[in-house]
Amino acid sequence: MLVVSRLHDDLHWTLARLKLSLGAAEAEVVARHGMDLWGYTTLMTVADAPAGSQLALAKAMEVDKSKLVAILDDLEAAGYVVRKPDPADRRARIIEATPEGMRALHAASAEVAAIEDSLLADLGEDERDTLRTTLRKLVGEPVARLDGGGPAPDACAGQRR
Repeated sequence: MLVVSRLHDDLHWTLARLKLSLGAAEAEVVARHGMDLWGYTTLMTVADAPAGSQLALAKAMEVDKSKLVAILDDLEAAGYVVRKPDPADRRARIIEATPEGMRALHAASAEVAAIEDSLLADLGEDERDTLRTTLRKLVGEPVARLDGGGPAPDACAGQRR
């Protein structure tokens, strides 16, 4: 009989399994709303920080500018965002969510929240808060230290685009 106790104690293995199952469920939800997970994350970031530049958005999401262009192209084609010239810098573009984009985001977010609630059903409110706080800490400075001091890696790295 194969013993997997060490495997279940491995942080990478545990988080990878969680990412795969949660990512698949959430990808299915956001696809019904005309987005992939990158688009959903981008639209959420735009909605949280309206009237930001494309460059500021790339920095906030810790994603390469060229990758963000493709994501924004998809969101713009879906009618979820608009890129407007920045009055302060004619080379820059301001990204804004459209009313249609906000409706899609709110609908997808409600379904994503239901998935997360189901996943965390066995945890009390304090445990949920502790889990989220701990995960935020792990994605901050410790991850940067593992990367040799650089920014945290793309949150959706490895996802098909």
